[in-house]
Amino acid sequence: MSGGEYRYVWRIAFRNFINSFRPRQISGNKIGKDYIGNEYYEIPADPSRGKRKPSRWYDPPKGLDFQDPIPSEWEAWLRMRRTEPPTEEEITKNLAIAEMKKINAEKLEQARLAEGGALPTPVERGPQSYPKYKDYHVGDVEDKHRNKY
Repeated sequence: MSGGEYRYVWRIAFRNFINSFRPRQISGNKIGKDYIGNEYYEIPADPSRGKRKPSRWYDPPKGLDFQDPIPSEWEAWLRMRRTEPPTEEEITKNLAIAEMKKINAEKLEQARLAEGGALPTPVERGPQSYPKYKDYHVGDVEDKHRNKY
């Protein structure tokens, strides 16, 4: 091994240990707020210091500490799947679509019940992970394979 960085491993480890006790930047740039009341923050990336990715987090409102699920648009931003935070128009449009789907599902369910439709029959499951259907019987095939060997 060459002399360069190898000789200073303990020095680097000790410096990192000491730096771990220094307070970190707690406050970031406030990016936005959603309809639940969660506030979203970001500390931007700084490649000159070796920080390639931004740090992102959210603070829930008082009393609702991490109980409600966050909107999917904000979750995608937090998980770095999107670079730009969602806009208010995008969020309201997606909420309207979700409400419309709930209303349409309820209408379809009411129409199915009005026609006299029964609930779908559950599929019987055995001890294995494959479902058993009444229309298909695989016992004959299994018996042939058992008798063969």
